[in-house]
Amino acid sequence: MFGFYRIASCVPELRVADVLFNLERILSLAREASARNASVILFPELSLSAYSCGDLFHNGTLLEAAERAAEKLAAATAELSSVIVAGAPVRHRDRLYNAALVFTQGKIAGIIPKTHLPNYREFYEKRYFSSGFGIRGETVDFAGQKGVPFGTDLIFDAGPELKIGVEICEDMWCTIPPSSYLALNSATLLLNLSASNELVGKAEYRRDLVSGQSARCVAAYAYVSAGVHESTMDTVCGGHCIVAENGALLLDSERFERKSKVFYTDVDLARIRAARLSESSYADSAATNPVRDVRIVPVPAPAVPDDIQRNLTRFPFVPSSDADRERRCREIFSIQSAGLAKRVEHTHIKTLVVGISGGLDSTLALLVCANTMKLLNRPASDILAVTMPGFGTTDRTYRNAVALCRQLGTTFREISIKDACLEHFRSIGHDGKTHDVTYENAQARERTQILMDLANKEDGIVVGTGDLSEIAMGWCTYNGDHISMYAVNCSIPKTLIRYLIAYVGDHSEEAVRTILQDVIQTPVSPELLPAAEDGSICQKTEDIIGPYEIHDFFLYHFLKYGAEPGKLLFLAKLAFGSDYPEEKLKTYLATFLRRFFSQQFKRSCSTDGPKVGTINLSPRGDWRMPSDASPEIWEALL
Repeated sequence: MFGFYRIASCVPELRVADVLFNLERILSLAREASARNASVILFPELSLSAYSCGDLFHNGTLLEAAERAAEKLAAATAELSSVIVAGAPVRHRDRLYNAALVFTQGKIAGIIPKTHLPNYREFYEKRYFSSGFGIRGETVDFAGQKGVPFGTDLIFDAGPELKIGVEICEDMWCTIPPSSYLALNSATLLLNLSASNELVGKAEYRRDLVSGQSARCVAAYAYVSAGVHESTMDTVCGGHCIVAENGALLLDSERFERKSKVFYTDVDLARIRAARLSESSYADSAATNPVRDVRIVPVPAPAVPDDIQRNLTRFPFVPSSDADRERRCREIFSIQSAGLAKRVEHTHIKTLVVGISGGLDSTLALLVCANTMKLLNRPASDILAVTMPGFGTTDRTYRNAVALCRQLGTTFREISIKDACLEHFRSIGHDGKTHDVTYENAQARERTQILMDLANKEDGIVVGTGDLSEIAMGWCTYNGDHISMYAVNCSIPKTLIRYLIAYVGDHSEEAVRTILQDVIQTPVSPELLPAAEDGSICQKTEDIIGPYEIHDFFLYHFLKYGAEPGKLLFLAKLAFGSDYPEEKLKTYLATFLRRFFSQQFKRSCSTDGPKVGTINLSPRGDWRMPSDASPEIWEALL
């Protein structure tokens, strides 16, 4: 469903060398996971026999028991709609291999031998096993089945998104893991069967390896390690399960469970395919690395989940934890300030001119200007902050704008735009009473003209205040607030700006912090229409175009992963739950698509400004789209 597949990471109870006991536990967990619509069910390394059998691996009785158990497991999968991967010792041409067996619908679809055998410190696998290096294009007769594909060149194709590659434990720890080549040959889900032991600090390193490999391969990577019932003569295993998706950690399980345990993770492989299309480094890696022929083994499409179990944040631009959010805000604020400082140094200007309204965007831009002057060891008075009251300016925003400028020590100027706009209305034949788009945009353009002329007069540049959400929706006046000389907020979405302002407030004096807290709580508005009778803001942006939290959500998933409308709606329902009825979400999505396509002409001539995140709409950077592109095929899917 929409590219989601469920991974069941299983850590069964086992007994060392008791193959029948182990088979029963594996089958029990497999049936449980299949009933939960698991697409892929993954068991640890050598899970049929146990990893720590030692010299018993040289004993034919154990090997024959493992082979018979594999045959029974294959037969049992006929009733299950999942791909099952488990570990077992496999004999081939009088050599023994530590192997992963892929089961589906009553048969073994393929067998992958381990390539890199650890033989240092507590490991001595070469005593028992041969490496699978170089084994390609071979078959083996095993577990009552003739001609089973055998080798390190196997990719299991279960549909457009689900293409499975398998490696075993140490393979991931080596310099170039086999999974790297599998990923370059289209594998989207990489599996690792392991029996890694526990040492102080090893879990953290293991976690970093899994997330790093998933990012390098632009893939989902699932890792399952043997549990505490392996032999404890010299080492202890913890049953660590990890799943990562393109660098993002989705599962980091508890360890040292005493009972059999299944951990479920839903991965989005459609996102993986979309990321590979947009990341040129993936295609370049495939082109510049030696071509390695692979065998594509078709397998039946497995079950897919109908109840996605995934922590889908409603604010994808905002880190969920306080510590991560603090770090993110500090870094973004530093990027903004560093970019503006470079522009100041390069142009040798004397003044930063910024329009200040008391709203979110202009407040953040002013704070960046103030921090930039500190970086350059220049006084805040070199900032000319201009408030330009119009027909919709309210006392609340006006007071906040004036108070903040005074607290920061900027040069401050108040210039009303009312008379100039009325004169302009007379010149163009507008009655000044009809509150149409001309009435609104004339005010925005008058403010921009004042700022531009002041910048010329004061040897300065105009610092833009518009944000990523506004330019995405085209919620700006062309050649008005759409234009500046350097746009410090251009890649910051509206949902993140409040947190950035709060971050600055947390590191400011109490008087500044109090003002910023009130700015954060002020409704978003361009204040171009007259205020309500009680003096409050009448024109609220989100009442007109919909909530920015919804549009930012759509923007993130549409741009980053190319999600189609049905999936955007599906993800929004998951993220926002009952807060918004489905029909409302569909209406907001229609608005997003219509405005995003129709307003590209504004983005095509955007001002310079610093990129701070992976989503950006600069025509010189991340987003190149014809201004005449039609949204019809997207709207038809609603």
